[in-house]
Amino acid sequence: MNIQRKPEWLRKKVSPGNQSEMRQLLGELRLNTVCQQALCPNISECFSCGQATFLILGRSCTRLCSFCNVEKTVPLPVDIDEPARVAEAVARLKLSHVVITSPTRDDLPDGGAAIYAATVAAIRNSSPATRVELLIPDFQGAVPSIEAVVVARPDIIAHNVETVPRLYQIRSGADYGRSLEVLRLCAAMAPDIKTKSGIMLGMGESEGELFQVFEDLRDVGCSYLSIGQYLAPSRRHYQVQEYVPPERFEALRSAAVALGFSHVESGPYVRSSYHAGNYA
Repeated sequence: MNIQRKPEWLRKKVSPGNQSEMRQLLGELRLNTVCQQALCPNISECFSCGQATFLILGRSCTRLCSFCNVEKTVPLPVDIDEPARVAEAVARLKLSHVVITSPTRDDLPDGGAAIYAATVAAIRNSSPATRVELLIPDFQGAVPSIEAVVVARPDIIAHNVETVPRLYQIRSGADYGRSLEVLRLCAAMAPDIKTKSGIMLGMGESEGELFQVFEDLRDVGCSYLSIGQYLAPSRRHYQVQEYVPPERFEALRSAAVALGFSHVESGPYVRSSYHAGNYA
């Protein structure tokens, strides 16, 4: 069943804050954000507070996920100066916590892992007190790429499973088992680096399937979890099957905490990088 009309709890008021400084900074440094590319509903709130999730490695994804608004065009060559510009933005914004992500770049031999590592190094150099969180693609399961990210020593490594295994047709090119293995490898290579994942609700999943995903994530050592409502970017994308009420999000949060997650953010507007600095 496709549902188009949003319930009252999803009619978020736009933040009255000033976003112009953030947009000017991004334009000046030629940087992209997933906030803009994914049409995040929290963008006005975050931008007006001087927060952004940086999108490195361009704006074009090599996969065709039907839920995502990131461009599906031929990617541009890697910009080797991008890590330095991201680090400059982090320093100028005086961020205490920053999230770095990217589109999937299956066209690159290492999937873009070297640029992730260079970005961490650049931020460490200019803003050593900033906590760095990387939200990585699966790198097609390539161990050397995963290892390159781990060796860079971010504070958190995140990789989202997005939905339950039965619905993975919406994640073209992805594999649920491979995503779990990425998280397992990260936790095994560096037990002191927290791993994190995220899942969207309202795509047609069942309660039992959700609990199984929670258990699977704990089994591979995942410490942090975000649970949010899927919102279709347009009518061309995979359509929402259910709008999940806030009380169910709270029940799922409690269930996930009971399974042993160190921190769980769960709510209709939660996204993997929303209030990311709260995870500790």
